[in-house]
Amino acid sequence: MEKIRLEILGLSPSQSQSGSFALVLGEEYGNRRLPIIIGMFEAQAIAIEIEKIVPNRPMTHDLFKSFADKFGFTVREIVISDLREGIFFARIVCTDGTRETVVDARPSDAIAIGIRFNVQIYTYESILSEAGITASATDETEEEELVPQPASSRSSRSLTEQLKDMTYDELQQSLDEALKKEEYEKAAKIRDEMSRRN
Repeated sequence: MEKIRLEILGLSPSQSQSGSFALVLGEEYGNRRLPIIIGMFEAQAIAIEIEKIVPNRPMTHDLFKSFADKFGFTVREIVISDLREGIFFARIVCTDGTRETVVDARPSDAIAIGIRFNVQIYTYESILSEAGITASATDETEEEELVPQPASSRSSRSLTEQLKDMTYDELQQSLDEALKKEEYEKAAKIRDEMSRRN
């Protein structure tokens, strides 16, 4: 069965399930989207790797990569392999250079691991046909928010607006505090504001 390559388009709070996030994958050479509802921890694990934030302590997916590196294994690809009763299934295809091993996983964990190994994500036509959503022209021009806004920053003024009023030293102090408290989404927004000023 021919595989279709996917790319991560966005990650945002789920409208249908409180406390969950929608990970949106897009077909590489097409306009279909594959939205997958994932948990908060997995969303955070994906977001901090995309944003290249280094946590104070390794997360579970970082531990998996370190473990694989130490034992000479690498991940070759991630495949969203099945859809049964509305639940997605995935496979992590690993190799030690001689033999290949396939490990079953939740898509959220598989993708969090896959981006740490910088590998491609695939699915099959049958899954895209069943669960894919065709993006309209207006959807394609809208920018996806990659990192969800933390609940703590939802006030009368958004976190982004608050950050614009801070000095560079205040931003650095806030970044250090956010990393210490493991508030990685907030840290990503602070780092983006600091980068914008450089």
